Amino acid sequence: MIQATMGCPHNKCTFCMVYKNGPGFRVRNVTEIKEDILEASNIYGQKIRTLFLPAGNTIAMKTDELCEILGFARKIFPGLERITVYGSSQYIHKKGPHGLKDLADAGLSRIHVGLESGDDVILKRIKKGTFSQEHIEAGKWVMDAGIELSLYVILGIGGKHRTRSHARETAKVLNQIEPDFIRLRTFVPKINTPLLEEVQNQSFKMLGPHEVLHETALLIKNIQVSSYVTSDHYTNYINLEGRLPQAKIRLLDEIDAALTRDEKSFRPFFIGTA
Repeated sequence: MIQATMGCPHNKCTFCMVYKNGPGFRVRNVTEIKEDILEASNIYGQKIRTLFLPAGNTIAMKTDELCEILGFARKIFPGLERITVYGSSQYIHKKGPHGLKDLADAGLSRIHVGLESGDDVILKRIKKGTFSQEHIEAGKWVMDAGIELSLYVILGIGGKHRTRSHARETAKVLNQIEPDFIRLRTFVPKINTPLLEEVQNQSFKMLGPHEVLHETALLIKNIQVSSYVTSDHYTNYINLEGRLPQAKIRLLDEIDAALTRDEKSFRPFFIGTA
């Protein structure tokens, strides 16, 4: 891991507390980043196979500066198999198809994107800063550029009132993008966030374990593309893993089996602190 940026340039999502009390967004000096890469080389030699450039929205760097870093890393570590960054759709969209192709040519391998939902009502409520069509366009451009795309979906982020629309609208967006990976996370309210306040004053009705599983099943039923689904995360009630469409029946069977369990057997409700 080599720090390329600090903080998040958007920093308004109502569910996220990671950067709320931290320093504002800034891009580190290219020279400093190169020095860190050289230091890593001195420590690890040619052992490095993967490189991750945090923090929350490294894709927001100027394209030419990020390309310079990517090219330098590839030169210093000729055995690199993957370089990964985080990026939000609105900042990916600003790059445009040509900017993303430049990044791919410079050596960017994968982008992790918080899709969260494909439901525009939910995206507006959680202040994601983007909307479904921008998600779709940005995602397609990433895929067309030859960069791997890993999309994160937050189960339960629509609450009880929008659980079915969340599942269906998210599946519609995923079907148009056809990302390499779909990573499932279950909504957990975090300290010092607006969404926790909504949970506590009951204006946001959280889903219980069975309701989350029903939402997950509806999502998977409606996904029609070949993507790898994984839910290996501490927030989830069960672990689901497999490539669609081949694994669809098995995954739905695993959800059905989990639904026979008493809700008290799943992980308890908790408020996240990190």
